[in-house]
Amino acid sequence: MTQHSAHKIGRWQGAGLLTTTLLGTSVFILPQMTIETAGNWAMLSWILLTLAILPVAMVFAKLSSSYPHAGGPAYFVEKAFGKSAGRTIGLLFLFVVPIGAPAAIIMTYWFIETLFGLSADWALPVQLSIIGLLFLLNYRGIQFSATLQLMLTLVITLVVTAMVAGQSTASTPEISISTGTFAITPVLGAMGIAFWSFLGIEAISHLADDFQNPKRDLVPAIMTGTLLVGLIYLGCTYLLIDTPVSDTLSMVTVFDQQFSAGGAYIIGALGVAGGLATVNVYTASLSRLIWSLSNDNVLPGYFQALNGHQVPQRALQCILIVMTATLFITHYGKHDLEDLIGWVNGVFVLIYLASMLAAVRLLSARHRPLVVLSCLFCATIAVGLGTKMLYALGLFTVFAPLLWYQQRYILPRIKRSA
Repeated sequence: MTQHSAHKIGRWQGAGLLTTTLLGTSVFILPQMTIETAGNWAMLSWILLTLAILPVAMVFAKLSSSYPHAGGPAYFVEKAFGKSAGRTIGLLFLFVVPIGAPAAIIMTYWFIETLFGLSADWALPVQLSIIGLLFLLNYRGIQFSATLQLMLTLVITLVVTAMVAGQSTASTPEISISTGTFAITPVLGAMGIAFWSFLGIEAISHLADDFQNPKRDLVPAIMTGTLLVGLIYLGCTYLLIDTPVSDTLSMVTVFDQQFSAGGAYIIGALGVAGGLATVNVYTASLSRLIWSLSNDNVLPGYFQALNGHQVPQRALQCILIVMTATLFITHYGKHDLEDLIGWVNGVFVLIYLASMLAAVRLLSARHRPLVVLSCLFCATIAVGLGTKMLYALGLFTVFAPLLWYQQRYILPRIKRSA
């Protein structure tokens, strides 16, 4: 389905979408957590992770530009290993976002709570209001929100740059990584925490058809976004090295030290906007995936309909209903989000690894070193997650044989009776 060029996005909007997706709710939180885990060595953790994720980002960029499709990783795997394998990956993604997105909405609410000093009674109503906002942002398509998110990326980058510059002229933190005894376990632990910050590279591949020129724009968009995210996280970590650990956001403390006041409002507002951006991109990409799977007869034909703005509105509404249900269950069930986040990471590792294995078949031999490095990275993270991988492996174990049976027996029967 070809959309008018006015509804398409360019490389800079794409870079803005990816950057705000990766920064999300965590840009002002994760650096503080990595320092608590690895001390001054947190800088090394971010450097290693950024370097390690670049081959993965490049492989995704090459796959997305060569095979633009709303199915994203599911389509890559299907092209390489067949329909059953590809649709298994598609359903894995389908089952992870309704868990991960509400978690991001809850984290976004924490910024709202700090910003406005709300009581706990406001939690669920505000979170449900975010669901309503997501519907409005996506109803007319991704182009408008892509422009807004490019502006948000520039604002976050300018704020972090100003804070780093202010810190450098005032008093340079002691960031030498030689301080203290080196130990690999805290560095790997900090990398494990930081890995959450790069979950989302694959989301842009679902929106490849929304680019004006995927072959030209996707590689610079994904690589620019990934590099910019790594630099922003490094800048934030640099700022916080000497900041005393407290119950509040350390970035607010640093901002107040440099600019006298206003940290809670500026950091809080950017945290809210970044959180909304993360969930917004995943909502858009997932609705496209449902629409794609519906066109392929994996999901009911009900989801094939597009509204006047060429948006799969029924798929969008279904996603938001599931997210709403998850928020209710989490709110009243008092569930621990840490396990949910670990399960999300596990599913993404499986999706990334399957995409990298697909690249072995789909990309030319000159990309093989990048693919091998990417596979090693995914495998290492999977080992580090340990039992958190069981959710992803369980989903795969259930879906793979079911979809094989569907492809082998059910769909041919439907075609014969049609």
